[in-house]
Amino acid sequence: MLLGERRLAVKDLFDTAGLTTTYGSAIFAAHLPRESAEAVRRLEDAGYANVGKTNLHEFAYGTTSENPHFGTVPNPRAPRRVAGGSSGGSAAALAAGLADVALGTDSGGSIRIPAACCGVVGFKPTYGLVPLEGCFPLAPTFDHAGPLAGSVTECSDALEALAPGYEPREVALDAVDVAVAWTEQADPLVRARVEAAASLFPRRREIALPLPARVGRLFMREVADVHRELYAEHAELYGDDVAQKVERCLAVSDAEVASAATEREAYGAAAERALADADLLLTPTLPCVAPPRGRGAPGDLDVRETLIRFTFPFNVLGWPALALPCGAAEAELPASLQIVGRPGDDALVLAAGAAAERAALPALTERR
Repeated sequence: MLLGERRLAVKDLFDTAGLTTTYGSAIFAAHLPRESAEAVRRLEDAGYANVGKTNLHEFAYGTTSENPHFGTVPNPRAPRRVAGGSSGGSAAALAAGLADVALGTDSGGSIRIPAACCGVVGFKPTYGLVPLEGCFPLAPTFDHAGPLAGSVTECSDALEALAPGYEPREVALDAVDVAVAWTEQADPLVRARVEAAASLFPRRREIALPLPARVGRLFMREVADVHRELYAEHAELYGDDVAQKVERCLAVSDAEVASAATEREAYGAAAERALADADLLLTPTLPCVAPPRGRGAPGDLDVRETLIRFTFPFNVLGWPALALPCGAAEAELPASLQIVGRPGDDALVLAAGAAAERAALPALTERR
């Protein structure tokens, strides 16, 4: 589907032929790929024009995009707050009006977290739907690639280019059964905005959905495997917070990995049981609004677990998940609704998001 030329911002984790690609790391500051990543090629072939590479948390291993090598990504909606990460530059480029669509990656929330912080739309597709060839890995069985944009429809258009065979659809809000979870764990105004957005769906019910407990150790082992040799050779070129996280990853034991793998399988079964006959799941994307910059601890060490609380479960599962702005919350900053489907239900998730976006405008976009 050729869309006419639209401005595309590309996360600097994707190789781009003839353009410096750093992966957010000083190690690759002069890296000039010969070929572009497959996802980049697909978007360019569909008529998107790459107008620039976007900064990120170093090696995509973080949630704030405070990068010691290339600077902190600013949040155009709130200069004293983080832009989120790791695809912070992609979300910030959209919020600043520098691009129409952006390409990001998401291993624990790295599309949805910055989308929520910057008040834009971000979509993590079903695991494996969008190719990752030519993209530096973080934790390969958790890694996803997907679009960010100013609207759900623009994300859907980009997904048509990224995933041949994907077909957009339409759905009425009263035609889907939705389950609602985790709102009570969010800050008061975030909770209020998310519950107001959920009320757009007439057929809804609250459910008790557990959060995964020990699966993070499996994620950490995968990070360790990616960085083991590189870190051994270039440890001094890693930023402090990513170095600390990599060292923790390298210390994960085989027994912890085995337990985490068992937990991951059990969590999939538990999520299916909790959803039962619901078509979609609605949750807050984040339990809070964008945190302040420069809190003291390097990078995201003090906020990471908070910011990935509601996003990481769907990397564990590989389910499609959409972050959709849903009004102003604490400090007049954006809150975000997360709409989640089962594997392969990408079109349903996006259709429900588009219907909610239409029904709530301008309320959903107020002060985005």
